[in-house]
Amino acid sequence: MTIKLPDLPYGKDALAPHVSASTLEFHHDKHHQAYVTNTNKLIAGTELADKSLEELIAIAAKSPDKKALFNNAAQTWNHTFLWHSMAPNGGGKPHGAIAERITQDFKGYDSFVEAFTAAATGQFGSGWAWLVLNGSKLEVTATTNADTPLVHGKVPLLTIDVWEHAYYLDYQNRRPDYVKTFLDKLVNWDFVNANLAHAK
Repeated sequence: MTIKLPDLPYGKDALAPHVSASTLEFHHDKHHQAYVTNTNKLIAGTELADKSLEELIAIAAKSPDKKALFNNAAQTWNHTFLWHSMAPNGGGKPHGAIAERITQDFKGYDSFVEAFTAAATGQFGSGWAWLVLNGSKLEVTATTNADTPLVHGKVPLLTIDVWEHAYYLDYQNRRPDYVKTFLDKLVNWDFVNANLAHAK
């Protein structure tokens, strides 16, 4: 099974001015493509060549000698999830089932925003902040580098990429501005609701 670079779910200029076409061109066409290419190189001609991306991540996570495969396969998955976590005209307060769950588990949207912002801005170096389902409860978590909730028994619902390549062309060193814009203007709550429904 060859791992393929998925198309963006929107045009490269669809998230502007919040995320520029230039950022998406580099981030999707260069960075994401490199992870896909490297994953395919690492599994070519091996017993892993017919595995799904999720299977590759699970296998590599348990094998210290497969660190390179984990990094590239997990980053391939994380980035695909990221593109769907954003939408044109997104952001703002959630709706549907996720709104009720955020109120229940975080005691309100403002508390969720505070926790998500702290995870994203407090991540030292490269990594991700996530809204996940941990058992029956929502929580916010952060992962470093290529790490993903998939290998920690948690169900990803939403993510933001805080590697510098995700925001530096548009925000330079102003990561807090990028995180605020993500929450206010970009979050795809329909995608989050679909993930929540699928997890039940």
